[in-house]
Order: sequence, then C-alpha cells, then structure tokens
Amino acid sequence: MKRVVVNQSSYIPWKGYFDLIHDADLFVFYDDVQFTVRDWRSRNRIKTPQGAIWLTVPVGSDRNRLVCDVVITDAGWQKRHFESLRHSYSRAPYFRDYEPFLREVYLERRWNNLSALNQFLIRRIAEEFLGIRTLFAQSTEFNAPGRKADRILALAKAAGATTYLSGPAAKAYLDPAAFSAAGIELQWKEYPAYPEYPQLHPPFDHAVTVLDLLFHVGPAAPWYIWGWREGSPRPDDSLGQ
Repeated sequence: MKRVVVNQSSYIPWKGYFDLIHDADLFVFYDDVQFTVRDWRSRNRIKTPQGAIWLTVPVGSDRNRLVCDVVITDAGWQKRHFESLRHSYSRAPYFRDYEPFLREVYLERRWNNLSALNQFLIRRIAEEFLGIRTLFAQSTEFNAPGRKADRILALAKAAGATTYLSGPAAKAYLDPAAFSAAGIELQWKEYPAYPEYPQLHPPFDHAVTVLDLLFHVGPAAPWYIWGWREGSPRPDDSLGQ
C-alpha cells in the first residue's frame, strides 16, 4: 500500500496541512500549477494581542504565473515577519526553542522564490520539529500529462499510489470513478476537532500557522495534531520549559 498526497505548497501552513503530510507515504508538491492571489500560497495568520492578523509575503497580484515561478522582490518583508512573530510570541513557553530557526529563515537567508521558501519551511517543520518521516517529491519529477483533475490522477498513477488522499475541498472536482478505474482508492481527509492547547491572546483559534502550536507546546505538538486520536497519552506541556 502506498498513500500519496498531491498538494500545492503554502506559507507556514496550519496544523491540518501537516496532518495530511503525516498521513501520506509520499507528499508531492504540486507547484507547477497556476498561482492564486490572496490565498494560502503566500500568506497565513498569527495570533496577536490585537487579534489574528495576516503575514503576507509580497509577491504582487499577477495571476498569470505558476506557483513555482512566483518571484519575491521585496526583501524587507523578512525582517517584518520575524519581528511580528517575535513580538506576538516572545512570551510563549517554547518561542526561544525555535527562535534560532526563525532567525535562519528570516534574517540569515534571502528568499527570491515563493515555492522554494514554502517548501523549505514545510520540510524543516515536518521533519525537524514534528518528526514526520513522509517522503517528499516535486510534481515535475513525474511524467504526468493532463490538466486539473486529470493531472492529479496522472500524478497519483505516476507516483505509484494505491491510495490517493485528498482534502475535502477537492470533492468538487475529483472523480472517484476515475480513480477506481485506475486501481487507486480515493480517500478524503476530514479535519477533526483538534484538541485545544494553552494559547496566548484568547479566544482560542485553530486557523493559524502551525508555528503557533510549536511556540506554545513545543515537542508535544505532534500529540495535538495526530497523537490524540491514535491513543497516545496526553503529554505534559510543562516538560522542557
């Protein structure tokens, strides 16, 4: 059995994105597809004392680009995002544990390409901080012709999928019969009511970057994404502080 996910990269995505990665054997970044503006590709939300705000990577409003071709031209955003994260989360129990990573990303590197930025963040967070062992690949690595739903099915076949796992939004355009005819089981990922955790700046909000979870519970983060439903004992969030 080989469970495959095909999905576009996103900027510091929410915990459900990593739940999907964790459920897969192979996660294929699908970034040779049209870029959508004002979307998760280039922005995400953080909690602040004034409420949730957007952190947006400045990439312009041109819709006639593939995600992999989106260029970042204004380097000033990197320091602004770092300072926003530091200002909002410096009092979170585990912020200092991840501050060296944030400094590397935002102050020591220069990002010119949105896809490269997103994939670097996603892979480092998944592998280094969440302990995910899923393999990663690029859609351009496969000979998968077609457009839209046909391309996704072709990618799943080329990747050797026996099961294709997709988020619920794709129910609007993926054809279960086509996957069945190809010998691939189509499964839908339903995002559960994740457990809440001690979060600064109430009320609690699940729809924020995964960094929020890491800053508040540190190495206990995997339990709050998938460990709780697998029967793992609830961790003591105070350990390691």
